[in-house]
Amino acid sequence: MATKKQIPLRLSPQLYAAIASWAEDDFRSVNGQIEYLLSECVRQRKKDGKYVGERIDEPPELDV
Repeated sequence: MATKKQIPLRLSPQLYAAIASWAEDDFRSVNGQIEYLLSECVRQRKKDGKYVGERIDEPPELDV
């Protein structure tokens, strides 16, 4: 079985709370939800051949 790469990740409290709530709705851990979301973004990029957003390096503004 292939091992997964571990990386440190810093999230704002608001973003963490939003992901945690979403993860709970989807019956996933926060880590599992982040991995799922990243996988979906990569899959979408491969499908469309472009990035998800124009300014991908800027943190999202959350209305939380």
